[in-house]
Amino acid sequence: MRIAVTGASGLIGTTLVPALRDAGHEVLRLVRHDAARADEIAWDPARRRLEPQALAGVDAVIHLAGVGVGDHRWTNAYKAQILSSRVDGTLTLARAIANAQPRPRVLLSASGIDYYAKAAAAAVDEGAPAGSGFLAQTCVAWERATAPAEEAGVRVVHLRTGIVLARNGGSLGRMLPLFRLGLGGRLGSGRQVWSWISLPDYCSAIQFLLSADGISGPVNLTAPGAVTNAEFTAALARVVHRPALLPVPATALRLALGGLADEGVLAGQRVRPAVLEAAGFTFAHPDIDTALGAVL
Repeated sequence: MRIAVTGASGLIGTTLVPALRDAGHEVLRLVRHDAARADEIAWDPARRRLEPQALAGVDAVIHLAGVGVGDHRWTNAYKAQILSSRVDGTLTLARAIANAQPRPRVLLSASGIDYYAKAAAAAVDEGAPAGSGFLAQTCVAWERATAPAEEAGVRVVHLRTGIVLARNGGSLGRMLPLFRLGLGGRLGSGRQVWSWISLPDYCSAIQFLLSADGISGPVNLTAPGAVTNAEFTAALARVVHRPALLPVPATALRLALGGLADEGVLAGQRVRPAVLEAAGFTFAHPDIDTALGAVL
């Protein structure tokens, strides 16, 4: 396939793009500067600029771009960046897809499991309703921005993604240095459920969904083995052969992270990958010990 990818330089994109090329696909990267190479397409999502004909003849688009939710302490200004980077980029892409001739057949567009209401233990699948917090409503707006592509008859999949386990970034990448020094521990009570997926399984799921013509709408990209934060930190300590004896109080997390603490690291979501399981997708890393061992 001929595939265009946004966010190709991010945590997921830097692994996904080589994996797609190794599988025989041609990959074009959307970049925010003038295209300088044959595999680059220039776009300006903040100004909603992308020439539709730049996507003509592309079979599929994978949209991963957006500022990191956990990259900075939440302020009103940064929350506005989180929302605008997702909505503006997605709407720009969806409009260009709709107007390209011939247009792409499928759009795999990033979203998050933060779409769902927070819950302590109850498992949710793709049929669960949206929550009411900032992240949930950001996901709702993010997914709605794909409407021009859907209305043009393009198959759209919303990639509701959990915590992606990668050694060089994301939640695990931030925790790893402390745990290797023996300075890690549970966050808050540790009872909150974390739904996660290994980066290799994420990339495999993307390749599966590219060709799964019968799947559209929301798809949870989470492994079946969700764990509590206490179980997660204990597993990480085992893998790096260090103790995990220094818990981080919830109050300290709230001071450091602002609203992200309660909506993110201290919140629990047990999310099932029901669509992937029903479609026969096989996880290489279905449990946390296998996943951490593979990633690290």
